[in-house]
Amino acid sequence: MSHHPRPSLPRRVVAEGLGTALLVATVIGSGIMGENLAGGNTAIALLANTIATGAALVALILTFGSISGAHFNPVVTLADAALGGLRWRDVVPYVVAQCAGGLLGTACANVMFGKEMFFASHHVRAGGAQLFSELVATFGLLTVIWGSHRSRPSTTPFAVAAFITAAYWFTASTSFANPAVTLARTASDTFAGIRPADAPAFIGIQVVGAAAAVLLFRWLFRKDPTPAEPQSVATLSMKEGP
Repeated sequence: MSHHPRPSLPRRVVAEGLGTALLVATVIGSGIMGENLAGGNTAIALLANTIATGAALVALILTFGSISGAHFNPVVTLADAALGGLRWRDVVPYVVAQCAGGLLGTACANVMFGKEMFFASHHVRAGGAQLFSELVATFGLLTVIWGSHRSRPSTTPFAVAAFITAAYWFTASTSFANPAVTLARTASDTFAGIRPADAPAFIGIQVVGAAAAVLLFRWLFRKDPTPAEPQSVATLSMKEGP
């Protein structure tokens, strides 16, 4: 098996920023489009938002995965570094690129639909149920990423998209699970937005969920010492000889 050298840090950082921008543009843009066409039916708007996000995740992870790993998410980057997959010195550039890319994606989505480039969201997302949802969503996302990558790496884009698509519906928060996306969504007062005052708690609980996933996977995939093979009485007597 041939091993390709890892792309340079600037190329990986650009890939992370561009991928996050396109992801956020999809999340916000499809939310606006869904709300515009749903005629007040929130379920239809959310379904449109969900399908577009899941489809974009598959496409973007397949596109940028071989360059940067397609994190598009600060907690994925931090967890990858904690588990030895990324150098710690690369974490800050990755996270800055993800956050900047997220804001670029917000601007693109807002402008595409004739809105101000940035305008603060008034969409309230607060309370214990919302925060617990973000804990579950982030923990689940990290679990799916590592589990699928260890078993069949080629399935990871589809596994991640499938989980996020499901989590839009089984969590009360509609599964942000991403600090960069959370920050970006504060700057669009649309269907997918989040009030700036609610974002810090979301981001904090996302970090907690990711940390819990790191601890779990360190334990799950820890190499246990190989136990000595038990020997039968017959084997022992053969070794001892007549």
